[in-house]
Amino acid sequence: MTESEQPPIVVVPARIGSTRLPGKMLREIAGEPLIAHTVRAVLASGLEALVATDDAAVADAARTAGADALITRADHHSGTDRIAEVAERLGWAEMRIVVNIQGDEPLMPAVLIEQVAATLAADPGADLATAATQITSTDAWQSADVVKVVTNDDGRALYFSRSPIPCDRDGDVDRPPVTARRHIGIYAYRVGALRTLAAAPAASLETLEKLEQLRALAIGQAIAVVDACETPGPGVDVAADLDAVSAHLQPSDKP
Repeated sequence: MTESEQPPIVVVPARIGSTRLPGKMLREIAGEPLIAHTVRAVLASGLEALVATDDAAVADAARTAGADALITRADHHSGTDRIAEVAERLGWAEMRIVVNIQGDEPLMPAVLIEQVAATLAADPGADLATAATQITSTDAWQSADVVKVVTNDDGRALYFSRSPIPCDRDGDVDRPPVTARRHIGIYAYRVGALRTLAAAPAASLETLEKLEQLRALAIGQAIAVVDACETPGPGVDVAADLDAVSAHLQPSDKP
């Protein structure tokens, strides 16, 4: 099998530490640990899932849910760095596509995972692919917790920001224009681009905005942005999110 024929693989970075919700990956939702629900969402896409974690209990929970798991170093600063370690240790080919789904995203739609992987596979000029959806809410538009993205006419990312971009100078500057888009935190990389990204130092704008994807733009990597075919449900950041996710699960998803 050639590099281009290898199927995409999803790697789920899942560190045990969390400032806002300690032990987050093992917190129960509907009777199962968070990481198990995320694994199940990934497997629904039909792609292989591998959980990269620094904790043996998280690895065990991932394997029970049907994924492979690899114990990685505990000192990684980001999920990208953790996935890069996995790619290096397993000797993945430069052109293989890896999809990054964070371990705290149990409601990531399977069709969106497939869509982002397919977008990168179909675009040889892109180094990464990600997704976005339209912003219609003024609160979301103005919130620093909602990451916005603007693209060029070819669908390549120009900038990501926590500020409300783009600005409709001739319209209502306090409301989102029709081109306002929220970035969804799912990425597909080719392994070669992943290695380059992980090896690069943090960019000044990345440090300012606290957005790792700005490093890719700073080093000249091309990011294809696709309109999401389905928007994810809420992720898990704080304890209250556990109940919110449970409410979104379909009855058949609950044990």
